[in-house]
Amino acid sequence: LALTGSFFMLQVYDRVIPGRSVPTLVGLAVFAGTLFVFQGALELIRSRLLVRIGMALDARLSGQVYAALMRLPLRTKLAGDGLQSLRDLDQVRSFMSSAGPTALFDLPWMPLYLAICFLFHFWIGMTALAGVVILFSLTLLAEIRTREPARKANSQAAARNTLAEATRRNVEVLQAMGFGSRIAERWSGINADYLDTNATASDLAGTLGTISKILRMMLQSGILAIGAYLVIHQEATGGIMIASSIMMSRALAPIELAIAHWRGFVTARQAWARLTQILVLLPETAISVSLPAPV
Repeated sequence: LALTGSFFMLQVYDRVIPGRSVPTLVGLAVFAGTLFVFQGALELIRSRLLVRIGMALDARLSGQVYAALMRLPLRTKLAGDGLQSLRDLDQVRSFMSSAGPTALFDLPWMPLYLAICFLFHFWIGMTALAGVVILFSLTLLAEIRTREPARKANSQAAARNTLAEATRRNVEVLQAMGFGSRIAERWSGINADYLDTNATASDLAGTLGTISKILRMMLQSGILAIGAYLVIHQEATGGIMIASSIMMSRALAPIELAIAHWRGFVTARQAWARLTQILVLLPETAISVSLPAPV
């Protein structure tokens, strides 16, 4: 279904226009429109399935996470926000319900798009392959550069929330001892550090996303130029020129989408790692109570 637009353009330029056949054009338009409706329906079903998967994951783990949080003060003295595990579960569920996972589902189809580009012409396929390699390199760079800022921002957010919660619990003592302004200054410092780190991570993700978008547009223009050169030398048709541009756009779209959502993916992955750690550290066990012997 994702190939509908490319093959529709190919047939229009190579068959309908040279043959001046209106019935063929109408038939192709109706057929393509039907396929687009099916594609939209499948996209809607997939998005709703992802939301339901996130809800099912939350329903399965929320009870275990909450029970682990109740046992946390009794078993360990880990520093940090006591409610971080619940926020981690929310983070994982939110990512599962976003557009990020759809890029992972579309990536396996990329070799098919590249193979069709090579079927159009060798140099069209090579241009598409070069674009895939470049955007994959950007994805690897995003993984390397965003991992540490995301981890640091999360730890600073946890420290900020911990201080705010401790202040709320002990506000009467702090006010009585005159420590209110000092605690406020300390919180402001932690909050400023968090905002700086978060801004750095956001700027980095935005920069990589912009670079990937510009590169994709340049590659689309480049493959159109190569297609036009091949048409001039009668090595390809006008339909192949247009269809190859659409095909390469389909091949690069999952990578561009992955780069755009890579920060969310890194954050969700780190949240899942923390959830796994807390559930392993505090396994769910039955609490036994010793009762006196019956009289």
